[in-house]
Amino acid sequence: MFKEIIISTRSGRTRVAVIEDHVPVEVYFEPPGTELVGSVYKGKVENVLPGIEAAFINIGLERNAFLHVHDARALAESSKRVGIEELLQPGQEVVVQVIKGSFKSKGPRVTTQVTIPGRYLVLAPTVQHTGVSRRIGLPSERERLRQLVARLCPSGMGLIVRTAAEGVGEAELEHDLETLLKQWEEICAKAREPGPRLLFRDVELLPRILRDFFTADVARLVVDSPVLEAQVLKILDGMEPGLKNRVVRETGRNLMAVYGVEQEVKRALKRRVWLKCGGYLVFDQTEALTAIDVNTGKFVGSQNLEETVVKANIEAAYEIARQLRLRNIGGIIIIDFIDMVEEKHRQKVLDALEEALKKDRVRFHILGITKLGLVELTRKKTYPSLAEMLLKSCPRCEGTGCVPVEKDDSLQ
Repeated sequence: MFKEIIISTRSGRTRVAVIEDHVPVEVYFEPPGTELVGSVYKGKVENVLPGIEAAFINIGLERNAFLHVHDARALAESSKRVGIEELLQPGQEVVVQVIKGSFKSKGPRVTTQVTIPGRYLVLAPTVQHTGVSRRIGLPSERERLRQLVARLCPSGMGLIVRTAAEGVGEAELEHDLETLLKQWEEICAKAREPGPRLLFRDVELLPRILRDFFTADVARLVVDSPVLEAQVLKILDGMEPGLKNRVVRETGRNLMAVYGVEQEVKRALKRRVWLKCGGYLVFDQTEALTAIDVNTGKFVGSQNLEETVVKANIEAAYEIARQLRLRNIGGIIIIDFIDMVEEKHRQKVLDALEEALKKDRVRFHILGITKLGLVELTRKKTYPSLAEMLLKSCPRCEGTGCVPVEKDDSLQ
């Protein structure tokens, strides 16, 4: 698979696109004025609500943060399950980390289990756990890294090996760990001061993309200005100098248009998406879940109905996986594939969907097919979706998509 990253500052703010086999699959830009997921705060408990097993924490932002009891278990002195009122009291100060950004009227969601990501490792200072990224598939490499991280892991803390660590030696991992431990010490020092206050802010979009996405499997990283190129090279100097020769500058043209990103974003903001076979998908996002409907459309096939349906469904499965990444849709997702008669065909489509979703960096879980023939899956929601960032509700219809019939007496 040919993979490249496009970074542009042409519009006045940084925009990033991940492209696989010349097709845009992910886009990123930091909406102004929002807290970054991963930032650590010292907050003050405002309310403790046993009825919903949660607390609201003042972290110094416009809206209080939401802390569910499940995300507060790091405060428990034993493994015994306890209620939120046993862990927190109003007025108490607590260190929390943002795990989900603000959405519409909801404040950010936080956890007391802080993690600090580096280039190769993720430090979990409050839990004793070690692990290796599931994307590192070679058993011998997984075992090598598992042994290394077990030896390096500080007492009473946890370490997770990231995908970028594949093939990396002990010295590089140890240097990364030293940097993470220093950051944790700085957080602890700031936490001695009263809250609410910011203790640690995750890096801005550009260094975060280079840290998390620019790995050995990326063939090129394309930038559109000398200033941006200098910034990228400077960051790589202290992160991964061996990748500097993959940075390419292309000036004088709109990279997002040239590489088809703008066109794909416009397509991803529409309710209906056409498939190459002539079928189409319909996306309906609600506050509770996202429903995706698959239709044959203009696709009539060449032999029998079942063959036509299976082909359309398999193509739809791959496009749905790409659209979920491109639109950054999270939460509960329901897919209504075209009805299939044979069980083996239903499993074939389900396998195609799972295979396509394996490219997704975001955690997902396919629950299977319901009795009504609907596919259920969940995808972790961290940032707002593309539609939530780029669109707003129509002031006329208030988001319903419908307006009153003109001069209809029945509506008076």
